[in-house]
This record gives sequence, structure tokens and C-alpha cells, in this order.
Amino acid sequence: MKAKIAIVTIVGLAACHMALAQNEPAAADKSAADKPAVVASGAVIPLIQFQEVPLTTAIENLARQASLNYILDPKVGYGQVGENGQVKTSPNISIRWENLTAQQALLALLGNYGLQVVDDPKTKIARITIKDPAAPDPLQTKIIQLKFASPSNILASVQTVFTDKRSKVVADIRTSQLVVSSTEKELAEVDKLVALLDTQTKQVLIEAKILETTISPKTDKGIDWSGTLSRQSVALGNNLQTPPLVDSVNKPLATVWPKLMIDTAKGFNPGTAFLDADGVNLAISFLNSSGDTKVVSEPRMVTLDNQKASIDVGIMFPIVNTTAGTANTTGGSTVSYTNLTVNLDVTPRIAANNFIELKVLQGVLRLGPNFKSVIGGLSSDVNSFLTRKLDTTVLIPSGNTLVMGGLIQDTTGNNSTKVPLLGDIPGVGQLFRKDSKSLDRQNLTIFITPTVVKDEDFQPAKSAYLKTTGNEELTEDWSAWDSGKAKKWKSDKGSTQAFK
Repeated sequence: MKAKIAIVTIVGLAACHMALAQNEPAAADKSAADKPAVVASGAVIPLIQFQEVPLTTAIENLARQASLNYILDPKVGYGQVGENGQVKTSPNISIRWENLTAQQALLALLGNYGLQVVDDPKTKIARITIKDPAAPDPLQTKIIQLKFASPSNILASVQTVFTDKRSKVVADIRTSQLVVSSTEKELAEVDKLVALLDTQTKQVLIEAKILETTISPKTDKGIDWSGTLSRQSVALGNNLQTPPLVDSVNKPLATVWPKLMIDTAKGFNPGTAFLDADGVNLAISFLNSSGDTKVVSEPRMVTLDNQKASIDVGIMFPIVNTTAGTANTTGGSTVSYTNLTVNLDVTPRIAANNFIELKVLQGVLRLGPNFKSVIGGLSSDVNSFLTRKLDTTVLIPSGNTLVMGGLIQDTTGNNSTKVPLLGDIPGVGQLFRKDSKSLDRQNLTIFITPTVVKDEDFQPAKSAYLKTTGNEELTEDWSAWDSGKAKKWKSDKGSTQAFK
């Protein structure tokens, strides 16, 4: 009577489970041929209890509850005549388990009596047979769908769980899945490890403000006579002085000659020397100038934790590369480009207590002075570049600002031009001398504010972009006065007529 009561309890639970299954959508139903021998998962049964029930009866009820098609291996010998001539009877069992699936209860029961389930993929009918103690545990294959982690990143961690040499794992990058083939015990450990590692990666908002200021004061005071005195040519003798065709900067001198001439056709005659009005090339300077420039960039970006974010602000500067020709080859020129930018690389790593570790690499590349270079007998200017770099790692709280400065570059210049002796006369010497002073100071200051992005910081944005056809007209029409297109006028009926 006790056995009958236990069977009714399990069958009643099975009936409830089948009734719930009938309420599921029809799309989820599968034929028996499509189902595996052992269902991977099932409903949790609150109570499974057997009291003095034959083992074969318990196996039958649990297999039905687990949707398992099975056959009992004759080697088990239950209900058959043994070598001693007696019928081998099935042992009676008494168990009481709570909150287990039928599959879990069946596998635990079989394992306790040295039995195992062997799947047959061809017939979809499992075989319950005696388990060989010396035989290795069978391998099982499971596909694990990852939610956030990359399969290639988590692959090495999963391999550390395997103790059986037959076990292996393959990453499918396209579908973000792991195909694991291992023993049941190892699969359970893999599931635990993946649950810990496959979590949503936090993100960091990087707000940067790049402030570059340039101060360029300049002063010029005095009179510059170099333009007059450096271009005079005096010759004595009986021959006429022939003016040169070009000056030092390869410019024709049709208008800058003559300056100071002495008539030598009649011999030395100081009375005929003259300085014409065109030859007075002097510069009177009394000027102070100052230039202040401020360049501000405020880029923003969001990056994953422990991933680098790069910011480049600047221009692409062209560089002409000249190749000198030889007797057998012709020369040529090519153009390449270099970045004259303010570069900022930031790699955040979220630490404990809402702190962020920032690895900052900051560099500035600017155009420097030109240098003379001779290639193939030709003189040309070669560009130089000025660089400044800062590399640091800091730890700051989320939402706080890191200030980096001190990247200051000063370029000073002092130039003096004078007429010898005359420029040294006290007081009057200022009329024959010119003094120039200049200063070019560049200061670069960078502000970086990292902030840990929370889930509630993201707001869904409504967009109908995918529904647009691409033929929509501009929402703002220019007036006929401002537009160059012919105006189309609409009649009251909505038809378009040309304006006449």
C-alpha cells in the first residue's frame, strides 16, 4: 500500500506538469523524434517521495517525468534468471527529495546503484546500463551563449577548469558562443565560471578641455639704414659701373638700381657723386605690437573600462620630399603629411571605492624653424618640428578633474641693426640704430574629468531614421531673394505652376 501511495504522488506531479505544458504556445512543442534522450532542463518538483518502491518502478516514473525514452539493458538482470538459477529481483528504495527536477533525481538514483544513462542519437532512445567503474566519465557537449564578454577573452579562463585531457572548448566569434565538450562535473564548473565572468563591462565618460594660449609681444624702435647702405655700389676708375641684374634674393633690380653712383668716365671727380631720392631706403620704427591667441577644444567620449580613448586636435601639414636627379635618372617630388596636433590618449581603469585609475599620454607636435639643406646642388628649406610629451598614471575619484599643465615654450628674440660709429653716438645714435625685441610664449593646459557611467545615465532616444526614404525636402526653405533656384509657385489646388 505504501508503494502504491508513493507512485500516485509522483504521477500526480507529472500530471500537473503535463497540464502546464499544454498551456504553453504551440510553437514551442516538438515531436518526440526531435527531442533528445535526456531533456537538458525541466520543471522543479517540490517533493519527490518513494517509500519501499522497486527501483525499476521509480526509474520508470522519473523517466516519464523527465520525458526520457529509455530501455533497460539486459545486463542489469532485474527480473531475469541469474547464474544461480534464481530470479534477480529489483531492490526496493525509500527516498524523499525536495526541489529537484526529474532529470536530477533520475541521474542521482541511477548513480547510487551503479547505473548510467547512455544516449543513442540515432534512435533517440537512451539505454540504462551498468556503469564501468574504470571507464571515464562520458563527455557532454553544451553551447553557452555569452551576453557581454567576448568569446576570445573568456576562452583561456574556461580552459583552466578542465582536468580531463579529452575536454575542449571552441569559441564562435560570430555568434558570441562557447562550444564546450567536457564531463558533466566540468560543465557545472564552467557554468559557474562563465556566470562570474560574463558580466556587463562598465564604461567611463572622458571629458577633456584642451586650452592652448599664445602671447606674442613685439617692439621695434629706431631707424634701420640697412636697406640703403647694403645696396650701394661705389667704383673708382675710368670705366662705368655696371649694375647687377639681380639682388641677393634673386629679384630683378630694374627699380632698385642706381643708389650711390660716381661718374668715372672723366676720372675721379667727387663733385659728381650723388645719392638720388630712390636710394633712401630707411625704415623709421617706433612700434609696439602684441598678439594673444587662445585655442580651446572640449572633446567628449565614452570608452569601456580598461580600453584606450584617443583624441587628436590639429591639422595635417604637407611635407615636400625632393629627390635629386642623376645622369641616368630624373629627380622628382612627392608630398607626405604629418599631424601637427595635440594628442591625448587616456586609458581608464575602474578601481574600488568609485576611484578611476587614469593612464594619460599627452603629446604636442608643432612646426619649428626651417633649416637649409643642399641636395644635388640645390638649396632648399627643411622643416623642423617641436615636440612636447607627458606620460603619467594617476588615481582620482570619479567625477573629479585632473589638471595637467607646465607645457610652456618661450621663444625670445633680440635683434639690433646700426650704422657703425654713428649708431654708438649717445643721444644722436638712436637715429642710426634699430632695436627689435620679440617674445613668443605658448602655454598648454589640459583638464580631464573621468566619470563612471551608470545604467540610469543612458536615455533612449526616439529616432525615425530607418523609416525615412531619403527624399525628404529641406525643412527650411530659403526665400526667393536669397536662393539661386527658380521659385516654384503653388496654386490653391496644390498643383505646381511656373511663375510667369
